[in-house]
Amino acid sequence: MACKGNTTEYCGGSNRLNVYQFGTVSTTSSASQSSTSTSSNSQSASQTSSSSTAATSSTSTASSSSSSASSSATGLPSGWKYKGCYVDNVNGRILLNGQPASSTQTVEKCVAACQAAGYSVAGLEYSTECFCGNALVNGPAPAAESQCSMNCGGDPTEKCGGGSRMSVYYTGDLIIYPVATIQKTDLPGKWEYKGCISEGTDKRIWKYQTILTKTNSATECLSRCAQFGFMAGGMEYGTECFCGDVVDIENNGGTVRPETECKTTCPGDPRYLCGGGSRLTWYAWSLTDPLYKWTYASGNDAGSYKFFVPGVVVPLITTVGVNGKITFVEKAGTGPPNSTGAFELDPSLAGGPDPVSTAWRKMRGLKTDVFCSAGLTLPDKAGRQITIGGWSGTSTFGVRLYWPDGAPGVQSINDWQENAAEVKLQKGRWYPSGMIMSNGSMLVVGGETGSNADPVPSIELLPRVGPVIEMDWLLRTDPNNLYPFLYVLPGGGIFVGYYNEARILDPVTFNTVRTLPPIPGNVNNPGAGRTYPLEGAAMMMPQKAPYTDPVTMLICGGSTVGAAIANDNCVSIQPENPSSNWTIERMPSQRVMPCIAALPDGTYLIANGAMHGTAGFGLGSDPNLNAVLYDPSKPLNQRMTVMANTTVARLYHSEAILMQDGRVLISGSDPQSNKYPEEYRVEVFEPPYVLSGAPRPAYTITNKDWAYGDQITITVTAGNTANMRASLMGAVSSTHGNSMGQRTIFPAISCAGNTCTITAPPDNKICPPGWFQLFILDGPTPSISTWVRVGGDPAQLGNWPESNSFTKPGI
Repeated sequence: MACKGNTTEYCGGSNRLNVYQFGTVSTTSSASQSSTSTSSNSQSASQTSSSSTAATSSTSTASSSSSSASSSATGLPSGWKYKGCYVDNVNGRILLNGQPASSTQTVEKCVAACQAAGYSVAGLEYSTECFCGNALVNGPAPAAESQCSMNCGGDPTEKCGGGSRMSVYYTGDLIIYPVATIQKTDLPGKWEYKGCISEGTDKRIWKYQTILTKTNSATECLSRCAQFGFMAGGMEYGTECFCGDVVDIENNGGTVRPETECKTTCPGDPRYLCGGGSRLTWYAWSLTDPLYKWTYASGNDAGSYKFFVPGVVVPLITTVGVNGKITFVEKAGTGPPNSTGAFELDPSLAGGPDPVSTAWRKMRGLKTDVFCSAGLTLPDKAGRQITIGGWSGTSTFGVRLYWPDGAPGVQSINDWQENAAEVKLQKGRWYPSGMIMSNGSMLVVGGETGSNADPVPSIELLPRVGPVIEMDWLLRTDPNNLYPFLYVLPGGGIFVGYYNEARILDPVTFNTVRTLPPIPGNVNNPGAGRTYPLEGAAMMMPQKAPYTDPVTMLICGGSTVGAAIANDNCVSIQPENPSSNWTIERMPSQRVMPCIAALPDGTYLIANGAMHGTAGFGLGSDPNLNAVLYDPSKPLNQRMTVMANTTVARLYHSEAILMQDGRVLISGSDPQSNKYPEEYRVEVFEPPYVLSGAPRPAYTITNKDWAYGDQITITVTAGNTANMRASLMGAVSSTHGNSMGQRTIFPAISCAGNTCTITAPPDNKICPPGWFQLFILDGPTPSISTWVRVGGDPAQLGNWPESNSFTKPGI
């Protein structure tokens, strides 16, 4: 093997040493005798291994040597005994876990080190070396006690093995394993043994490596690979587990090698071999029953990215307003000098001859910096938009409101309103999340006091009710819990997803009702995170009348602390099902800083982000230019379709949001790096239902303010009503992979002729009060949406805040 410090030199190999000696080299007769003795014992070891097929207890195989063996060591821990002298390294080490050699080695010191590390067997060799394990492996053969005659480096009255001879001590029952072989049967799942392969000349075959010092085995390693959706895997150097794909072997220069080169024992199951030095014992999952099936769409089925409009702002948050326009707010200093930090886009004018001057409206009124704030649409009758928190000083306390006015093609005049002296948060918050609760008030969760500053591990309500409530779980997981995912559950509790944890809170006391199982990360780091700065994206899957099925939460992407390896999976759970756990579905590519947009047909578009890094300025690399469509109506592990690509990198501070025509507005990217500039261009992703050529259904509606359980009549003016569906899509503010306000509801609908009746959701837990885009669908094709309000304004936000600086719509 090449030396790490100088690759033109060699530094040994697997169980091989390059030997150098200062002075004259001589071969003594005792060395020759030792060699002869080793040869003799090697034959004995071979006979032992050939006649032994399973691990055996020391009480049945070594009682004679046990009775004659003795040791001068007197300070052994309770229960430890001397077993005897054994031949080492004929078929590999007989104890696999070497400890640091010590010139002051003693029996007591070695045994204590092994016991402290959780092992039940200790061995000493060459006077100074100590080895540990829970069994003797590789078919060890007993040796004469005279061959373990080297004095211990730290106590000449004790014996510490000899040349390739080990003095063995143990507690409990001593297990002795035969010579290890390659495991080819009794494998987990549909795994099949394939052979021994070498690593590539300049790279690893598989990039996902896990070090399993004590537990590595084919069963352990391959089960881990399968859990995370990998259909190839192998073991190397005994303790290393690798997961990947079969195609990686050829792509990364792997070559077939003789099985005899994969000869290192598995520490987790010493009956078997786990590769060798730069050699992998490898396996593949049967192709007759694959772990996943991704669809690769083409043509119109892949959807399409299209340039939509020249941008005038690099947004931090985008929100589709109830006036049919889209607000963009930016962090201070992002755009051109003297920017107001806020603009409104009228999509109906984006295709005009001068869209920069006609489609965009400069907004005013922001007095503090919205950098990394939260955004929501309020359930008041005006559908006002709010941003909460921000960056640095007074901005972190910011509360800003905008009353959408105008209509597509009709000029809007209202601006943002803010008065930090009169209306503010109780605690300054940078990177908080917000949510409309079932009672119509706003919940604000988490954040930090400023840029990479102290955590704000608390929650508060708007309008203000009582003091903030401290949350120990936010304190404990800072700084990896920012922009937590918040959802009202149908049972009334509040789902909170943060870092790699999740829990359900009581909506009144905010005490934890249930702590959910840990959120799995990726195969070589199960503790990888899902919220900023290890940023993934989350969605609540569709709720369908009669709302009897448990709701499912979906979280995709994320990254790891330190190594910044982006996650390549989505995970889902039914949080209100007491017996549920997270299900892992592998994605076609890694993705950190993704955005997810819920579509009116019940599917989800995953877009934007990077394939390496974390969220933050200059911290993401290798942009993920591909879109993926996730369809929860399909079987698990068959839900992802690889869609069209874009040419525009969308990294930190990018957004994806559903428009009223069913397209997805794709915007932003502010990585602040030389390679990837601030991104002003605005795109749309056109899903297949837009490109299919099928005519859109259409409808008219009079009642746009629904009470729970109302029967709402619509008149269908285009489309086949025989199998018509309706969907309610919650008003969303998109930022940092968080779609605050997202909810997809398929209410009951029945039609007679061209008249259809939609039954409003039954309560404020299935459907918290708020504004929704109402689509009707003829097959997969959606109509243009109409904004409707469901559940009214029970918290009377229309009369809030109590300040003359804000225009209020009333109740």
